[in-house]
Amino acid sequence: MSLRSEPIGTIPAETARVAHAAFRKGTVVMRLRDEFSALYEDEDFAALYPARGQPGLAPWRLALITVLQFLEHLSDRQAADAVRARIDWKYALGLELIDPGFHFSVLAEFRARLVAGKAEHLLLDRMLERFKERDLVKARGRQRTDSTHVLAAVHDLHLLELVAETLRAALDDLAVVVPDWLREIVRPVWFERYGHRIEDYRLPKRREAREALALAIGADGFTLLDALDAPKAPAAAQAVPMVAALRDVWRIH
Repeated sequence: MSLRSEPIGTIPAETARVAHAAFRKGTVVMRLRDEFSALYEDEDFAALYPARGQPGLAPWRLALITVLQFLEHLSDRQAADAVRARIDWKYALGLELIDPGFHFSVLAEFRARLVAGKAEHLLLDRMLERFKERDLVKARGRQRTDSTHVLAAVHDLHLLELVAETLRAALDDLAVVVPDWLREIVRPVWFERYGHRIEDYRLPKRREAREALALAIGADGFTLLDALDAPKAPAAAQAVPMVAALRDVWRIH
């Protein structure tokens, strides 16, 4: 995937009109675009991309999305949904209202590119440079934070969504194949925890709450796997494809 430098450009007229009509006082995301029309530029990330290959999404947009999802504690899937659905995000990213967005895996690929190129610092370095240009931070203040913290926090949310969705999908499939057996082992709290796709609600913002949820999901997964490995577990349950996926995800993570 190569870099095809894309100018920041102006915000599409219809996007700007609808955004200002919907948010007369603006939002934090909109004000960020208004104050810094070029917080990031494609040239900032040019060294991370080969000269040839299929053009990828504009790095400046992916960098800005990564920062926005960190600020709002969103997983990759939730951030990709925000790009498709939220007017203020389209405003900040300079996208048409009908822009279809992209697959959420693109964000993980972008973070991996930053890490592989030892360029994690670019996210905050470029931001601090723009802030200093506007005299918004002191040159020698304690404003610097390791960019790896941003990447790690976003990765944690993506991983939490992955394990929860894997367990939810396994439970859904088992409910179809072996409903009577599943009713015997399911716990009441599971109905609330896995009754809906995890991207349908916000993940916890506080680190302690996220860690507690991760531990609970992990324990639930092991409880289900233990029941599946028990002598009385039906053979049909073992044959469910998502059960194999559940084993793989729990083994790796």
